[in-house]
Amino acid sequence: MKTMTCKQLGGVCDQAFTALSFEDMAQQSKAHAMDMFAQSDQAHLDAMEAMKSIMAKEGGMQEWFDAKRAEFDALPED
Repeated sequence: MKTMTCKQLGGVCDQAFTALSFEDMAQQSKAHAMDMFAQSDQAHLDAMEAMKSIMAKEGGMQEWFDAKRAEFDALPED
């Protein structure tokens, strides 16, 4: 198991996610983002806008995922 925070995954808070795989970590982060969106949390909404600019660049989202996956892979086991 490895742990990353919302901040480490491009968000703004210290909510921790624990997972065996990066894919599971990404799903937890996505669910958290959707919850924050539903709550109209402005800080998270701003972070989502920043993600949109990353996604708008050709290959930007893949580069972001590759970097975050590498960060996950480098983390020690909990």
